[in-house]
Amino acid sequence: MKKYVYMLLFALLMVGLRAQAQERTITGTVRDAQDGQPIPGVTVHVKGTRLGTTTSQHGKYSLAVPDENVILVFAFIGYKSQEVKVKQQQVVDVQLRQDTQALEEVVVTGYGLQRVRIRGVSALGGKVAGVQAQGAPSLYFDAKPTAHNTENYAYIKENTFQDARKTPLSTFSIDVDNAAYSNVRRFLNNGQRPPKDAVRIEEMINYFSYDYPQPTGEVPFSITTELSGCPWNKESQLLHIGLQGREVPTGNLPASNLVFLIDVSGSMLSEDKLPLVKAGFKLLVDQLRAQDKVALVVYAGSVGLVLPSTAGNQKDKIMQAINNLEAGGSTAGGAGIKLAYQVAQDNFIEGGNNRVILATDGDFNVGVSSDSELQRLIEEKRETGVNLTVLGFGTGNLKDSRMEQLADKGNGNYAYVDNILEAKKVFVNEFGGTLFTIAKDVKLQLEFNPGKVKAYRLIGYENRILEDKDFNDDKKDAGDLGSGHTVTALYEIIPANERTAKSYTGKVDDLKYQQTIISSAASSSDEILTLKLRYKDPNGNKSRLLENVVTAKAVPTDETSDDFRFSAAVAACGMLLRDSEHKGTATYPTVLELAEGARGQDKEGYRIEFINLVKSMNLLSDGR
Repeated sequence: MKKYVYMLLFALLMVGLRAQAQERTITGTVRDAQDGQPIPGVTVHVKGTRLGTTTSQHGKYSLAVPDENVILVFAFIGYKSQEVKVKQQQVVDVQLRQDTQALEEVVVTGYGLQRVRIRGVSALGGKVAGVQAQGAPSLYFDAKPTAHNTENYAYIKENTFQDARKTPLSTFSIDVDNAAYSNVRRFLNNGQRPPKDAVRIEEMINYFSYDYPQPTGEVPFSITTELSGCPWNKESQLLHIGLQGREVPTGNLPASNLVFLIDVSGSMLSEDKLPLVKAGFKLLVDQLRAQDKVALVVYAGSVGLVLPSTAGNQKDKIMQAINNLEAGGSTAGGAGIKLAYQVAQDNFIEGGNNRVILATDGDFNVGVSSDSELQRLIEEKRETGVNLTVLGFGTGNLKDSRMEQLADKGNGNYAYVDNILEAKKVFVNEFGGTLFTIAKDVKLQLEFNPGKVKAYRLIGYENRILEDKDFNDDKKDAGDLGSGHTVTALYEIIPANERTAKSYTGKVDDLKYQQTIISSAASSSDEILTLKLRYKDPNGNKSRLLENVVTAKAVPTDETSDDFRFSAAVAACGMLLRDSEHKGTATYPTVLELAEGARGQDKEGYRIEFINLVKSMNLLSDGR
């Protein structure tokens, strides 16, 4: 008997040791091998996985590794990549050696200080730049420190609870943007708390993929709903709504007519901007087929067509045009957008994917540059059938609010790329969904049964709210759904029979001239709400209507799917970052517990990355 007890104890010990190994954290500093200076922005990832991080402004990193014997890969533009086999070490410091061929353009030696090489005209070899030099010999100079932080975020007025008797309808457009999450990650990896308005909770939730079923009929997406208790409020319930777009194999995607519109102004000089843009677009070029076409437009103080529309199998020619880009000058973004749309229209593919892909920090300062002017320009151009994808890069002067608005108005999506792993996610892992639309103008309208619901609140989507009448108006623009994309939305619901100690909707006097009477049929029904959805075919102008009923039967939280619990954890985290009045009892430890129990398969490692970020947030907030 004792023998079996010892064997059991030994097995438990091994499980415990293995769990500890899985959570082992490696820290270290990455420096330049030549001058010993710390290197910010270095990508550090576990070879063969999606687990990774980037170094802070002081060259430091912290990364949880899955087991003892792993290989860490250190990579940064302008340096030779280095692999380090990690055994028992807790601290791994690395020195990267400069790649002299890659360093012919710009070397960043630290935040705010840049070492720039200026070469003679003969050495430029036809490269495109915002500035020109004549007859100057090769030399180095230390640039001035960068300007103060001028990042810009749109104010978010958080959604409040609505009385289901007086406002039974909730209408909004889907949103497939996910820029907020990678931007928030950038702040946290640098040991900073993100600005409150940088935290768009729906984009944090939709950064992650969810295991929804693929559609089986003619409708290009499936609809999934789950109802359970709310983790941060014992008086409420949480409704999870998930859409899964049909995944079209890359080989079956229609031909693409792409125009890369790249900002090469002086504000794009640093390594986390133009050099990262170039590396990311090269990943996209690798995915192109012979039937695809690519053109390259650049803008700084002026604009230019660097590469006419070129077949996707001429990869060397396209790569060379990208390699030749250099940064310098002011920023004529409006003129660049006009030229890019014109090139896309001139090479339009009927029934294909016609798209401008804008890469910028959003800092337009020449010509058409105000937000209203740019929005009107984009709204006008989207009528041509050319969509707009906006990719944000860099720190310090990121114009997040502008880029989000441009993508919304351009029937496209907005992503923020903070490192090469994120570029791979956008350009490779999500290639089809990013570039190919399977349903456009997708809108949801929920009618809540006041016999079952006292109040409700849509979490996030503040800039996607529509008027109720917009749901049936086919002229009203809404978000598009790409191949394989998932869209998730959460509602916090106060049941009608819940005797709450607080008023969620505030005190409003009863109406004098009319009454809202809840029918006995509504009270006795098992329906909590009716979910209606409208969408159009990619080339259609008339919407189709879908209708689903959600019953009031809630399941215990521990019986919900991993998707339900993980999305709830991300939502709670977002509310904590925003210091929301609706965060209830949520804390970083409770978010961590919820997320760790809902990792699922996590093939790409995105969920464990989130868990590690929450651990960092917990330390920054002293566990609150």
